[in-house]
Formats: sequence, C-alpha cells, structure tokens
Amino acid sequence: MTTPQLTLSAPRGAETRVIASVSAAHFVSHFYFLVLPPLFVFVRDEYGLSYTELALAITVFNIVSAIFQTPAGLLADRIGAFTVLVAGLVLGAIAFALTGLVHSYWFLVAMFGIAGLANTVYHPADYALLSHHVAGERMGSAFSIHTFAGMLGGAVAPATILFAQTLVGWRGAFIVAAIAGLVVAAALMLLRDDFSDSPHHAAKTRGDAAVDRRQLLRSWPIMASFVFFTMLSASGVGVQNFSPVALQAIFNTPLEIGNVALTASLLLSAIGVLAGGVMVTRIRNHQAFAALGMFISGLTILLAGTIDLGSVVLILLMSVSGFAGGLIMPSRDLLVREVTPPGAFGTVFGFVTTGFSVAGVLFPLVFAALLDHGMPRSVFILSAAFCVLSVLAVITVRARAPQAG
Repeated sequence: MTTPQLTLSAPRGAETRVIASVSAAHFVSHFYFLVLPPLFVFVRDEYGLSYTELALAITVFNIVSAIFQTPAGLLADRIGAFTVLVAGLVLGAIAFALTGLVHSYWFLVAMFGIAGLANTVYHPADYALLSHHVAGERMGSAFSIHTFAGMLGGAVAPATILFAQTLVGWRGAFIVAAIAGLVVAAALMLLRDDFSDSPHHAAKTRGDAAVDRRQLLRSWPIMASFVFFTMLSASGVGVQNFSPVALQAIFNTPLEIGNVALTASLLLSAIGVLAGGVMVTRIRNHQAFAALGMFISGLTILLAGTIDLGSVVLILLMSVSGFAGGLIMPSRDLLVREVTPPGAFGTVFGFVTTGFSVAGVLFPLVFAALLDHGMPRSVFILSAAFCVLSVLAVITVRARAPQAG
C-alpha cells in the first residue's frame, strides 16, 4: 500500500507548532463534550428539569454533528481547513458563552445544536492540517499526540468545570469553557503563517481536480473505514458508559471497583495511544496490527463480563482492553490517510469520523435497553461483538480509493 506523500518545505519548528496547536484544538473539542454533565445537578435545579430533558441537549449536539460533519469536511477541502477550524472554535465558544448568559432551557438546547455544528469541524480540519503540514515519517506520531490531546481534554473537563462552578457558578463555568476555545482560536491565528498552503499548493490543487468526491465516499476502502470507526466507537459506548452498573448487576461487583476498572481502562488507553505513536513507524502492516489490537480488546472485554475472576483480574482485563484499543489508534488514522487521495483529507476524515457521532446517538439507547430488560451480560457481549465487526471491517481496507480524471 502506498501512502500519499506531500513534499514539505516547512521548517521542523513550524511543524511542531502545527501539531501542538491542532492538538490544542482537539483538546478543546473533547473538553466541550463534557461541559454539561458535571453541571447537570445545578442546571436541573435552576430550570426545574428532569435528567431526560437535560440529556436532550446532548442528543441534539450529537445529531447535528452526525448530519453536518461530512459537509464540514467538504468545506475544509474547498476553502481551507485552517479557516474552518478557527471558525468552529469561535462558533463553539459563542454557543457556550450564550448558554451561560441567557436564562432559557430551550435556548440552552438550541445552543447545544450550534455547538454540535461547531464540533463538526475538528476531525476533518485537524486531520487535513496534519496531513498537509507534517512529514510522512512523523505522521503517526502526530496523529497519536492529536488523539492523546483529545483524551486529555475529556479527562480534565469534569474536575475543571466543577472547580469553575464553585468559583463563578454554573453559568460562569460555561463562560470559562468559552474562553478556552477563544484562547486556542487566538493562538491559531497568531501561528497562521505556519499553516500557509504555499508548500503544498500544486499538490493540493491537483488532488482537488482529480477527486470525484461522491465516488470516493462510495468506494469500499472509505465505507469500510467508516464502519471501522463506528464499531470502535460503539464498543466504547458500551464499556465507558455502562460497564460499572452492568458488572454490579452480573457479579454484584461494587460500583467503586467497577469505576476503578473503567478508570484503569481509560488511563491505559491514553498510554496506549502514545505507545502506538512511538511504534507506528515500525509497523509494516497497519491492517493486521489494528485487527490484532481490536481482537485482544474484544476478547478481554468478553472475559471481563462473562466470567467472575475477582476484582484484581477484572481491573487487569479492563486495563489490557484499554491499552490494546489505544495502541492501534495511530494505525487507525494512518489507514484512512493511506486510502485518501491528496486534496480530500477533510472530506474523507469528516465522513469516516461521523461514525463517532452515529454511535453516540444510536448505541446508548441499545445498551440502556439491555440493562432495562435484565440482560447486563449482553452489554459486554455486544461490546465484544462490535470489536469483532471492527476487525472484519479493517482487514478489508486494502485498496487505494479510486480517483477520477
């Protein structure tokens, strides 16, 4: 398989700044995912809402993201990923600032819809910018840093938002979140010379002229990549949201132990991403590596939810599952890049990462229904099945996506 290369003339320092600033934007995107949940109690009490009514805001966020992410990728390729990324950061910041300033539940829901629209820019624009401005031999490391930054944003958000709430109230916490987005947008603008397309203008123009985007998105390598991302995310939905309560129902595992196991899984997943970034240049076959990692992740998830092996082994199994899943993420991203023609990175990454939003909308309801119908073991079985489906998808991502012209 031949990786599309873009000749780079940018200095190494500029490349480092590109990776750092784009990763900072990814940090903000994941931070924004978790602004509302830590504030549920405070928002509910002020507006007199149920948790279901509050969850509507998150559902709207995900639906809007799922619908508009591919168009955002097309826009990134047409007018420039840098412009789209900065606009998304500013739009998301405005949405959260207005959420804190305007006293209205339905306005809050509407602003989460706007925030969902802003969220559509991150994956297509980030991956397009990294693909255009980072040398091929360092691409895997860049992708791993980018993914790790997103995980870190999600990890620090709850504590940060709760701390802000204690200082300035829940409305002020939303404004603090908005300021974070504006700070990163300002940093990107200060570094805009590092994002000049001039070293790549000819290659980008040729790519834009050659690609039939409809044919590209219908091609099997891209469709298989979309399935791969969706199944990865679906498995994560089950484990991350429902494993502690499911373990309690299956084995009477204390919630504290279940949450320790989940925390270990998430921590080792982040470490795995960084380790994968170090290893990625030594991996000859990214399909086989990703398939093996997901098989191990699925097997350990299945064992954790079907056999009572005690707390220590449970935590170990969840840790191995998280590490294996994190380890393959740089290879996951490189696989998509390898089947994407130059000039279409935003379009393709926008489309395949829509799988995250699709899984976020559909599968929480599926896993919740399994619990409601007294089938907690099925949470782990289904999560493992999604891992197997991701293996089947990734091993078919072989051929270079077709180009017209």
